Amino acid sequence: MNRDQVKGRINEVIGNVKEAAGKITDNKNLEIKGKTQKNIGKGQADFGDLNNNLNKWRLKRT
Repeated sequence: MNRDQVKGRINEVIGNVKEAAGKITDNKNLEIKGKTQKNIGKGQADFGDLNNNLNKWRLKRT
């Protein structure tokens, strides 16, 4: 696992917690911040996955 994958998955988890806390407390602002952080984390993790797959492919070719 690379750094982007780890940071992205951590952001996804934190975003899920914030989103749930916002729903429980009826705090729309916190809920939106959680959704945003979750989606940013998903993108970051996906970028890390892509980077990891490209590195594996590059190593197979040589």
